[in-house]
Amino acid sequence: MSTRPTRPSPEALAEEILRQTAARGPASANPGSICPSEVARALAPEEHWRSLMTAVRQAALKLQAEGRVEILRKGKPVPAEEVRGVIRLRAPAPAA
Repeated sequence: MSTRPTRPSPEALAEEILRQTAARGPASANPGSICPSEVARALAPEEHWRSLMTAVRQAALKLQAEGRVEILRKGKPVPAEEVRGVIRLRAPAPAA
């Protein structure tokens, strides 16, 4: 009998997004970004990470609304209403 692992809280998802995007650096210094699946894989056993993808995207949208992360499509930041399909996440550039 297989037991399903406990799901990370929205706060834990947000913390992992922020940790990973900070590790890649801000947009102005380093255009590095992360895939949402990197967050899911870091927080769930290999066979369960896919079930976290919707929650990771929701956490990213909340962080974007707070100005703490940028969501990219085709390498360009997009507003929440245009977030669909393949996306990447990065730390925003520091305010000038």
